[in-house]
Parts: sequence; C-alpha cells; structure tokens
Amino acid sequence: VQLQAFGGGLVQAGDSLRLSCVASERHLLYYTVAWFRQAPGKEREFVAAIRSSAATRYYPNQMKGRVTIAVDAAKNTVYLFMNSLKPDDTAVYYCAATTKADKREVAREAEYSDWGQGTLVTVSS
Repeated sequence: VQLQAFGGGLVQAGDSLRLSCVASERHLLYYTVAWFRQAPGKEREFVAAIRSSAATRYYPNQMKGRVTIAVDAAKNTVYLFMNSLKPDDTAVYYCAATTKADKREVAREAEYSDWGQGTLVTVSS
C-alpha cells in the first residue's frame, strides 16, 4: 500500500488540525491504518489506528480525548483530527498500514511495512 500524508503546517496552541492519509489501495478494509509521530530527538510514538472492517479504533491512553481517527473508504483516506494542540504536539506525523489487528500489535511501529512520507506539524505557543 502506498500512502501519502497531508495537512501539516504551523498552528497556534489551542488550535485544531486535520491530517489526511491517502492510500493507493482501494480496499482499506483489509488493513489497519495508523498515525505515528516523531518529535525532534525523540522516538516515534503511536497516536491512533483504525481498522474500518471492524469499525475499531485504537488510541493510547495519552491520546484519548485529544485525537480522533476516521476513515472515508470511498476516498481511500484516513483522517486524524487533533484538538487543543500544544507545543509538545510538534512532530512529523506519519501514516502507516499493516494487516495486523491485535491492539498490542497495532501500537508497535515494527508491525507496519508501509509508510507515508510524513507531514510536519508545528505548534507555536
């Protein structure tokens, strides 16, 4: 699956932002698509994932209530909605795809073989 991430930019603290991940694969139902992020000097971090075939969403505890992941299967697109952004949210955001569905596996970047190019989100204070 080829993925392209869009929607990053410079925003202010407290703003909301929507990122988009467009997939080449017509049948996203067979994949779990996730968003990860990597801040300068830090390891890549799991943000959210969705498996549309099961209407299942996965969020780590630190992201619950702050982000929402959604899919538009007709557009082969997965969205990440982020609200109340903070300077600590500054990072390159990547989307990735896997065939895994276990909630522990989908949080691990090593389970993903297909990655988008990343989109930079910068949150100013």
